[in-house]
Amino acid sequence: MIHSRNRRLRVNESVRSLVRENILTTNDFVMPIFVMEGKNKQEPIASMPGIFRRSIDLTVKECKELFSLGVKAVNLYMKVSEHLKDNTGKEAWNKDGLMQNTIRAIKDAVPEMVIMPDVALDPYSMYGHDGIIENGKIVNDATNDALARMSVSHAEAGADIVAPSDMMDGRVQAIREALENSGFTDVGILSYAAKYASSFYGPFRSALDSAPKDNIEIPKDKKTYQMDFHNSREALNEVFKDIDEGADIIMIKPGLPYLDIVSKVREAIDLPIAVYNVSGEYAMVKAAAQNGWLDNDKTVIESLTCFKRAGADMIFTYFAKEAAMILNR
Repeated sequence: MIHSRNRRLRVNESVRSLVRENILTTNDFVMPIFVMEGKNKQEPIASMPGIFRRSIDLTVKECKELFSLGVKAVNLYMKVSEHLKDNTGKEAWNKDGLMQNTIRAIKDAVPEMVIMPDVALDPYSMYGHDGIIENGKIVNDATNDALARMSVSHAEAGADIVAPSDMMDGRVQAIREALENSGFTDVGILSYAAKYASSFYGPFRSALDSAPKDNIEIPKDKKTYQMDFHNSREALNEVFKDIDEGADIIMIKPGLPYLDIVSKVREAIDLPIAVYNVSGEYAMVKAAAQNGWLDNDKTVIESLTCFKRAGADMIFTYFAKEAAMILNR
């Protein structure tokens, strides 16, 4: 005779919901947003169905709708005009730049929205790299100085949390010291601590035209600063260093193929963990759903819940808006 039957706790939805270990809510989501110059402009991103580049006015409108759905945080990326790109990234800390004007506009319209601007030089670089290039190499410390200036500029515009995604060594400390010295003691740092050199970023780079340029004199990819996808112990080394330097939240990127890293880091730290459900992951689900191979809504909710199960506290995802609509239904 069987005395222990696990199926007793699966007998119907009411029972299953009583013993459910992880619950997905709109409070878990951060929506990445692409911003472009102009007014009343919106451009679809072909490789990311349902995702757009928008001018500031339409970005503000989108943020209002997101907040009404329960999505309370956005992660901002700029589509920078080519004539503003150089090897210093100086447009990144222009007080009247596209990023700074976007932050102010969102804060004015939706004061309670948490704004997390991306901190990296690739959208501003003539080479498409996250750092300054000298003698054919990405230089670390000079890049950190630029990232620190960029972060202070974001804080001055009204950012709540800056999100360095560059993977330079020591940049969290440089940013923390710059923020403290400028009086921004309450501005947080969400560090992309374990960001891998991944093939899953392709659609994102086409959205911002931020892929490394095909130039024989510069690195052809980002493998000298982003992590090797063969490694997992290295992720903990990166995480611990960023925590020591003053990070408030730790990011792991990409998401679904790296749930083992999320789980490993969750076991090792008590800080909040963010995970990035990246553009390639989004594109795969959308392509399969459009071909009738997957149920879009069920797959979205299941995959996002997997991040929670692995140990993430927040999820950066292009599904944020539609997932909120599904959950609200």
